[in-house]
Amino acid sequence: MAIILEIEDLKKLAQKRTPKMFFDYADSGSWTQSTYEANERDFKKIKLRQRVAVDMTNRTLATKMIGQDVSMPVALAPVGLTGMQHADGEIKAAQAAQEFGVPFTLSTMSVCSIEDVKAHTKKPFWFQIYVMRDKEFAGNLIDRAKAAGCSALVLTLDLQILGQRHKDLRNQLSTPPKTTPKHLWQMATRPRWCLGMAGTRRHTFRNIVGHAKGVEDLSSLSAWTAEQFDPKLNWDDIEWIKKRWGGPLILKGILDVEDAKRSIDTGADAIIISNHGGRQLDGAPSSIAVLADIVDAVGDKIEVHMDGGIRSGQDVLKAKCIGAKGVYIGRPYVYGLAAQGKKGVAKALDIIRYELDLTMALCGERDVNNLDRTNLYKFTNEF
Repeated sequence: MAIILEIEDLKKLAQKRTPKMFFDYADSGSWTQSTYEANERDFKKIKLRQRVAVDMTNRTLATKMIGQDVSMPVALAPVGLTGMQHADGEIKAAQAAQEFGVPFTLSTMSVCSIEDVKAHTKKPFWFQIYVMRDKEFAGNLIDRAKAAGCSALVLTLDLQILGQRHKDLRNQLSTPPKTTPKHLWQMATRPRWCLGMAGTRRHTFRNIVGHAKGVEDLSSLSAWTAEQFDPKLNWDDIEWIKKRWGGPLILKGILDVEDAKRSIDTGADAIIISNHGGRQLDGAPSSIAVLADIVDAVGDKIEVHMDGGIRSGQDVLKAKCIGAKGVYIGRPYVYGLAAQGKKGVAKALDIIRYELDLTMALCGERDVNNLDRTNLYKFTNEF
């Protein structure tokens, strides 16, 4: 068996074990994929200051995100169809995150429902919601998250309409998969995946089916988003969500300084600098490229998090140095899940923790909370 040392190793194993349609869903961006690629590439432009002859003992990565204790400044991002990467995928990922001491964020478009994850975990998780045309259904989702004891609500703002994702369209992505010869072949060549799926009853969008009016079967993510995601979403919609929820609220999908400033007035607890993993507006800047400007613009008026392009502990450290209070990983843990189930998610987190801790030490720091731009080599906001 190959030795797994970095996230790329999990990615290669995931590709071997997951049907192409679902691997491509996790591993692609919209249109030309320029923003998806920039998310990773721009991290490499940031250089670190090496420091020597400093005490590197008694290091700690523990910190807080929206006032909640985390073992390192990392959360698992909401990812749709995670339960198609591996049987009961959201449950497995949530369990791994719980044991590791970092937040897991369940997507509205998950295969395992809020109630499924609640039944198989012991600590609160976070829930991600979209603004729907059907406000009654959206309100019920919030109520279900409250009933499950979720400790934060993540409101995604950058998916009023679905971006053009060529690979998903060419693969005719659906959940459960279609029974065309192409789809049957993709599944037949992944016997481990098929065996896992045969052992679970969770094969569709269980947060929606049986909960939304008239929805007894739902296979297409694109069909649901076209019908239900609200293209009229505006800042005023946040008010009723915050009031109905009543707990910590995080706004996801901020990529512009003016939008970041506007977020302060909503009363949200945090914003996530995000371009949806390069899956929405192709040609937009990378998340890390705009992070400094947004941090400088909002100061301490709202907590700033970020996602997009995190593939290592070094990336986490760079984002933390620039000013993010925490980061979210999506693809890294999904690769781990597809490769090895719950064990693979834990492995992805272990890799990132080790890389973050080692890099922090070599930068001459012992406490992740002390990292700032002085740990970066000649850092500027220009990318």
